[in-house]
Amino acid sequence: MQIACTIQELEILQIVSAVADNLGYPCYAIGGFVRDKILGRATEDIDIVCVGDGLILAQQVAKQLPDNPQVNLFQTYGTAQIKTKAIEIEFVGARKESYHRESRNPMVEPGTLQDDQNRRDFTINAMAISLNKADFGEMLDPFKGIKHLQQKIIITPTEPDKTFIDDPLRMMRAIRFASQLGFAIEPYTFASIKENAERIRIITQERITVELNKIVMSKKPSIGFDLLEKSGLLKIIFPQMQDLKGVDVINGKGHKDNFYHTLQVLDNVSKTTQNLWLRWAAILHDIAKPATKKFEKGHGWTFHGHEHIGAKMIPRIFTNLKLPLGAEMKFVQKLVLLHLRPISLTKAEITDSAIRRLLFDAGEDIDELMQLCNADITSKDEGKVQRFRQNFELVKDKMIALEESDKIRNWQPVITGDIIMNTFHLKPSKPVGDLKNIIRDAILDGVIKNEFEEAFTYLLEKGKEMGLNPA
Repeated sequence: MQIACTIQELEILQIVSAVADNLGYPCYAIGGFVRDKILGRATEDIDIVCVGDGLILAQQVAKQLPDNPQVNLFQTYGTAQIKTKAIEIEFVGARKESYHRESRNPMVEPGTLQDDQNRRDFTINAMAISLNKADFGEMLDPFKGIKHLQQKIIITPTEPDKTFIDDPLRMMRAIRFASQLGFAIEPYTFASIKENAERIRIITQERITVELNKIVMSKKPSIGFDLLEKSGLLKIIFPQMQDLKGVDVINGKGHKDNFYHTLQVLDNVSKTTQNLWLRWAAILHDIAKPATKKFEKGHGWTFHGHEHIGAKMIPRIFTNLKLPLGAEMKFVQKLVLLHLRPISLTKAEITDSAIRRLLFDAGEDIDELMQLCNADITSKDEGKVQRFRQNFELVKDKMIALEESDKIRNWQPVITGDIIMNTFHLKPSKPVGDLKNIIRDAILDGVIKNEFEEAFTYLLEKGKEMGLNPA
């Protein structure tokens, strides 16, 4: 079967071919590179397997490549890596593996190409293409991977229970590929994932989160999260999200299923951004609804304060998932805290003061906040959605106009704490903070302009009301 490589990829494969022939190694391109070439997807790496020493092959290939790239050797795993300007190449000797039930780390010994294909996770990742000159480009597809690509199904090359018991991370990978490719998981294979879901507990959180982030970044991530939930994996790896699922009904009144609402918001956001952390904000925007859910007679279900509680939950969730705890977490936390603000403005008269405060609180993240809030407008009532969107556009127009005139985004009042302390001969104290807030609020409310003379006059007035006199 012919596959379309780029000129750079073909040049690399021909160099690998010549070196492998010189060493006397049968050599193959295998796995994701072959799969993605058949599907017409972009490729960022090539996996090379040889019946021989993969480390020696890598070192010899590097000498023949332009710019003589560095070879990274991983002796423990018997693998090597070369990063070129065009693509990353990984080398390994063909091997067979066996596992202990308590560990996903295999015992490895040299093997044949067939042994190597037998250890692969899915049939669509077990296809290989010969790189030796005698049969260059010949496809070796012992498990009907091409047929399964055409059928758009994920299926293991050997018994699925053995596949997932040996390496439980493959359960996450099955769901990740289904989400990325829009494929279905073959029923017998999916039943095995459900049966073996508890095995995921032996996998490190870091490895789980790598797969989880790939699901989050897929074109339609709801596919992956729906499969995680149905398989039983979600309640183990991300119980707070599992808790969103379900509907309670009292006196004939039920609330929306917040799990499926969250998936819809996530898909909506994913149509407009490749920002991983904005997608995580979509996942977590309603994460505290189970903790704040309450039924009020005469009104129905409420989730008062879920944005505040949700923001407080973010650090622990990020810690548990081994996600970064710096700027990325603070960004998600801010968006969860503020996600109701723009929508609430559509339900009332839009005042300049409210818009200024939103711009000030959101700062440089206002555009991402508006993306999230727009994605959060979901309902089966299309008329209701249209009315919300029209009002939302009014808020955005007002915001643009005020931003152009007042430059509120990431703005700071002209009266600083140092000016207040020097003016009234104060040390750092509560009155200094109170005066800073008074000045800030007056500017945001439009009482005074953010200009020094007017703001300083206002400061003197307010200081006098507090019994303070200029130094």
